[in-house]
Amino acid sequence: AAAMALSGDLWAELPAERRIFCSVLLFSWAVYLWEAFLAHRQRRVYRTTTHVPQELGQIMDSETFEKSRLYQLDKSTFSFWSGLYSEVEGTMILLCGGIPFLWKLSGQISGRAGFGPEYEIVQSLVFLLLATLFSAVTGLPWSLYNTFVIEEKHGFNQQTLGFFFKDAIKKFVVTQCILLPVTSLLLYIIKIGGDYFFIYAWLFTLVVSLVLVTIYADYIAPLFDKFIPLPEGELKQQIETMAKSIDFPLTKVYVVEGSKRSSHSNAYFYGFFKNKRIVLFDTLLEDYSALNKEPAEGEDAENEETKTKTKNKKQGCKNEEVLAVLGHELGHWKLGHTVKNIIISQMNSFLCFFLFAVLIGQKELFAAFGFYDTQPTLIGLMIIFQFIFSPYNEVLSFCLTVLSRRFEFQADAFAKELGKAKDLYSALIKLNKDNLGFPVSDWIFSMWHYSHPPLLERLQALKDAKQE
Repeated sequence: AAAMALSGDLWAELPAERRIFCSVLLFSWAVYLWEAFLAHRQRRVYRTTTHVPQELGQIMDSETFEKSRLYQLDKSTFSFWSGLYSEVEGTMILLCGGIPFLWKLSGQISGRAGFGPEYEIVQSLVFLLLATLFSAVTGLPWSLYNTFVIEEKHGFNQQTLGFFFKDAIKKFVVTQCILLPVTSLLLYIIKIGGDYFFIYAWLFTLVVSLVLVTIYADYIAPLFDKFIPLPEGELKQQIETMAKSIDFPLTKVYVVEGSKRSSHSNAYFYGFFKNKRIVLFDTLLEDYSALNKEPAEGEDAENEETKTKTKNKKQGCKNEEVLAVLGHELGHWKLGHTVKNIIISQMNSFLCFFLFAVLIGQKELFAAFGFYDTQPTLIGLMIIFQFIFSPYNEVLSFCLTVLSRRFEFQADAFAKELGKAKDLYSALIKLNKDNLGFPVSDWIFSMWHYSHPPLLERLQALKDAKQE
């Protein structure tokens, strides 16, 4: 008790900026240790669950079970080491004054280009460019290992090294083309917005997010993957009929060549108002997946763009199962989940900008991170949104995970109402097998991390209707 009282007195005697800095660092490590504890529990499940549990006997064969166990174990081990590196790197950056150093370097670079200290926005953009470049370079070895060791080992990687680097450079350039103009406008709005700048900043980010959602699949995603209209035929007719039956304003259905990059599968819809489009990954479709096709005669099985592998033969779902998966996705739309998520996101964004407006005048926040003489707006955004709000962000993330699981059950129930319970049941099993998902999980890890309910829980919810 005496020791605690003494440490409390010492803490109280510290300057405010030191208390802020230490609190940020301690909380960051507390979150990391909590995540490491959860990951350890889950890794123990991967190591000890070596036989198919009785309740999974009809769902998963022992070979697939073992493959998924080893895949998830490798991914978990990789996540541990990459997470530890990330935490140590972040700590060293804070302790060594990496942020003020980079800000000073940005000022020197912009100064040489003829932009003095009065051009804060220019300096901010240089800072942002250098920070994202540093992040891309330090993250590159981890990304390479994940793609060409782990994903390759377990049969998911379809990329060549040349394709990987070309893709990474393209992503970096496209990100900068969006990030830098948007950031410069946001900083300008904050500068000239007066007392109510937080309202204008929030409205601006709302417009930007809606525009990006609208143009992403038409103009940004095609820079990385080939999108082709789903050919006329039975599947397209069935999709259009199902969409019409629930008044989904479908305008186009696309197939994206996801198999150029990975053999993981997915599907999604996008668009606002009366202009909705559905996108299906070719790896989801049994009839279209390149992984189910032998190379044409005289054609190299490997070319400079992609490596089409045939060891995952017969991947994907039958048409009826694809329709069931889409019934689930359209359930999210019909039940208003998409709109609810947008509303929650924007309420959170408005709250954060309002609190930012309250806190931005506190010089101690800047001093805590090495900014004693200047209070740059971009640095203020970084400090408050990334560091000061981190406890709130952790709580919010957990609440959204719980909500997401609830939405997933509701979307499954919607597909069941469409008469798709049997096909969704078999599709979930196939997708779990194709993606080597491990169907056994530690309950705390699952509760904290899984935005989708565990496979067994989803199948149990569908089982009654399937039997009917």
